[in-house]
Amino acid sequence: MTTTEALRVTVTAPIVSFRNPLYAGVQVALPCPPPATVGGMLAAAAGGWHSVDTDTRFAMAFHARGKGVDFETYHPLDATGKKAPPTPREREFLADITLTVWLTEDLNVWERRLRRPVWPLRLGRSQDLVGLATRRVVLRAGPGRQGSAVLPEGSTPQPLGTLLRLPTAVSLNRHRTRWDAYHFDASGRGEVLVDSLWADEDGRAVVPLPPVHPSRLTGSG
Repeated sequence: MTTTEALRVTVTAPIVSFRNPLYAGVQVALPCPPPATVGGMLAAAAGGWHSVDTDTRFAMAFHARGKGVDFETYHPLDATGKKAPPTPREREFLADITLTVWLTEDLNVWERRLRRPVWPLRLGRSQDLVGLATRRVVLRAGPGRQGSAVLPEGSTPQPLGTLLRLPTAVSLNRHRTRWDAYHFDASGRGEVLVDSLWADEDGRAVVPLPPVHPSRLTGSG
């Protein structure tokens, strides 16, 4: 049986919120973090994107044990770019979350970075600090159970859950975004065996996502 060593990163937080950037003027929440958001957290640990290899890829799974709605004050801009009066709006949030990230390259480097991150680690909004733990694990080659994995479009057999349009990479000046489609089952109970590259010790699918480095947007529209 073919196996590989990986660094499993377990991220926890009491509250997170991921605004869907496809909707302007309203607060529509995503059920999981976009790959670009997770990539940004890894870049913070490294001290910036200049310290991250442009080919860096990871697999991820996400689960929230609750959700709710509260009010948050927004400071919108008007048509001229000037600040408009503060506006209170409902904000959806996810509670008691666990994000699992698998890295299969440069394990020693990422282990060191995540144990002593250069910048505070956040997930989503700037105030949502996270807890983090790392562990070396062995992955086996072959299909894995979908569960709470975030899977690229085209995964087979057809995964359960919702097909989401999520940002994969965002340019450093935030002028350009690469969008891709991903499957995600918020229940985390999907037992479909997907054609994953790897599976973990619990049989969960570990599917590397596209590269998230901003340099991947160079020359793109």
